[in-house]
Amino acid sequence: MKPVRLTKHARLQCHERGASKEEVLKAIEKGTREPAKAGRILCKYNFSFERSWQGKTYAVKQVAPVIKEELDEIVVITVYTFFF
Repeated sequence: MKPVRLTKHARLQCHERGASKEEVLKAIEKGTREPAKAGRILCKYNFSFERSWQGKTYAVKQVAPVIKEELDEIVVITVYTFFF
């Protein structure tokens, strides 16, 4: 896999939305991919969670980074998380 660089915005979103850099990397490497706007790619990977997030307990945390594949690196534009 190419080197991965998280933009400042993506790092901020990781912090605010409860995703780690390791989870983002795993979502890029092993997650499903689908097309997103402007030639970007949305990756999705479900992690077993079984913990509380913002006062509610969830079984699964989905980490969904939006990436842009460049010639020499993968740039993470933003990161979404979904809990269910």
